[in-house]
Amino acid sequence: MLKLFKFIFPPLLAGLGIAFLVIVFNSNMRAALFPNVPIAISASHLTFSDAVKRAAPSVVTIFSESISKEPRYKRKNTVQELGSGVIMSQDGYILTNYHVINNADQIMVILTDGRRFLDVQLIGFDTITDLALLKINVDHLPVIPINENYTSSVGDVVLAIGNPLNLGQTITQGIISATGKQKITDSPYNNLLQMDAAINVGNSGGALVNSNGDLVGITSAQFKTRENLNIQGIFFAVPYSLAKDIMDKLIRHGRVVRGYLGFEGTGVDSTGKEVNDSLTPITGLRIKNLDPLGPAWQAGIQEQDIVIKIAGLSVENPQKVLQKIGNAEPGTQIEFELYRNSKIEKIMVTVGELETKL
Repeated sequence: MLKLFKFIFPPLLAGLGIAFLVIVFNSNMRAALFPNVPIAISASHLTFSDAVKRAAPSVVTIFSESISKEPRYKRKNTVQELGSGVIMSQDGYILTNYHVINNADQIMVILTDGRRFLDVQLIGFDTITDLALLKINVDHLPVIPINENYTSSVGDVVLAIGNPLNLGQTITQGIISATGKQKITDSPYNNLLQMDAAINVGNSGGALVNSNGDLVGITSAQFKTRENLNIQGIFFAVPYSLAKDIMDKLIRHGRVVRGYLGFEGTGVDSTGKEVNDSLTPITGLRIKNLDPLGPAWQAGIQEQDIVIKIAGLSVENPQKVLQKIGNAEPGTQIEFELYRNSKIEKIMVTVGELETKL
């Protein structure tokens, strides 16, 4: 009898244990067997509904219409563009993509509450960042939440809010896979966030927000790889800090004025060797593609010079240096400290103005 008990008891005990676990972790079974016993363990779920509630009301739909300039008997149907926009202030400033309103004869803004505005003013635009600033005459608008202390990092969860394909406001979710992408636009004055939240026609100009609903960037379907490959899962957005800088300049001047010195640079290490990875520290910037009539050339900068400081700022981060140059007012003098023929020289360069192509 004792041997029989030892043979039966362990499997029976194991079976009861499994049954107990099934009942504990299955809420439906618990409720059926013990209807009057409160459930102490509940399965939590991940949701971004609070973030969407905070941000979604400030994302608008934008229709733009271009009327053909052909004679009436040759005139084709009007060309319509669909996009999104982000309300940046209560008094009606709205950021969107330039390509959404490019050459538009009529712009219509539709709020999430259904209100429509045809009296839309184009404050200005910037082709480099593909941004445009609109203004509608209305107060007390819902403004996109902004956290000035937030810095985008690789791995951050993001939500893209817009009106893709005119299906109505839609949310797509992804993560940031890279920051500071410049090679997409061939412009040193731009840097983009790369992420995998889906961006389709109509999303352009919409909001990219984090899991709290704070603005991360302005999405764009315009930027593609250099080869224009149809790659899925790679999308881009203009980071908030850059978008805000562009917006402030457009409000002040109606256009974006950028400083220009007329050269490109390649990062080098302490031995003068070109840096091709993200791990080796950059200690200098080797001058290349010098504009023969540009401000740097006129001041005496030469090809192959290795710049170690610009305006007192070391060049460990070439992107920050270029941003400083771009933000410099034309006519400003900037000091260059550089190596030439194994000697350190200092040269003053007068900043010119970058000509923007339309």
